[in-house]
Amino acid sequence: MKEKIQSYIKGILPELCQISDRIFDLAEIGCQEFQSCRILEEYLEKNGFQVEHGVGGMETSFRAVYEQGEGGPSFGLLAEYDALSMGHGCGHHMQGPVILGAAMCIKELCGDQPCRIVVYGTPAEETLGGKIIMQENGCFQDIDIALMMHAAPETCVDVKTMALENFRVTFHGVESHAAMTPERGRSALDGILISFQGIEFMREHVLEDTRMHYTILDAGGPTNVVPGKAVAEYTLRSYNTQYLAEIVNRFMDILKGSALITGTTYTLERDPVYKAKIPCLRLNDLIMKQAEIFEAPRLSQPREKTGSTDFGNVMYEVPGSCIRVAFVPAGTPAHSEGYVKAGKSEDAHKAVMYGAEILAGTCLDILADPALLAEIKDDFAQRKQIMGKDI
Repeated sequence: MKEKIQSYIKGILPELCQISDRIFDLAEIGCQEFQSCRILEEYLEKNGFQVEHGVGGMETSFRAVYEQGEGGPSFGLLAEYDALSMGHGCGHHMQGPVILGAAMCIKELCGDQPCRIVVYGTPAEETLGGKIIMQENGCFQDIDIALMMHAAPETCVDVKTMALENFRVTFHGVESHAAMTPERGRSALDGILISFQGIEFMREHVLEDTRMHYTILDAGGPTNVVPGKAVAEYTLRSYNTQYLAEIVNRFMDILKGSALITGTTYTLERDPVYKAKIPCLRLNDLIMKQAEIFEAPRLSQPREKTGSTDFGNVMYEVPGSCIRVAFVPAGTPAHSEGYVKAGKSEDAHKAVMYGAEILAGTCLDILADPALLAEIKDDFAQRKQIMGKDI
């Protein structure tokens, strides 16, 4: 099967690399990926997939399906294509072509076995967390596993990511002259500063892998005015989604106390919740086996703990994994000029090839041995059950 996969991907690789380079040059930021989205849709339409544009409440998303027979596994292949303001500094331009290659290879080599291939185009990962919005609107319920590819300095998979909650809080006080009538004022800025202090006192009494960040967005004005309005932003993270909910409850009490102490009130904006991945180690192992088979560069141990991603919300409900494929020198940080400079390099094109081969090989192995999918689902169910206790 290795030789068949390699031969097929090699045959379509020039077209995949051309698509990768074109999306790189477009460098469309979140919710504006109109051309990038359409490029991927047109390729899938041309090759026999039924494409639905704008699914899950996102204007630049899509769902493309190829189905053969009934009762077979449903493979979910997810692609991002949004850029940063600096350009494609996170390698998202490669994801779509990898998914196209994998989807086409599965379709070509699955023989007459029943299966469904579902390709989701997922915009705005860097800004809105598009997958969260899509999931809330019914997406990803039609797949048995969810697979992605991401560009990286080493070829590996992830184990844990951080759940994340983000808040913008506006404190409202009473404005007054700071020198002449300070006793009449109620400082909105004081409310913010007290809340920061409360977080610092809480920091000693949370698990050590908890992260709590804050900043002032608007301090309320000049020094000679007691500010009547001030705005702060807070980000809370944990590797356990349920534990993060406990932290958020304590944070809410801090806000209430800060308002009470300073005689102010506050209003709150809460962003969608980024959940922590439920790791599926059986699927991770299967993917890394494929990475070895196809001799991907710089194979590395799994990243035990990483940051936050909207893919975590998908993996909270469905067994999933993301293969990271090396294309930049070891140690090169994402969201950097190093990624941008390498975006159309030979190594980037090879990463497209390896990513497509690995994901296609993973799905075709599952198709050949149905027991693998049962093992993956069982592993996922067990780990999800214990995540609430793993605090």
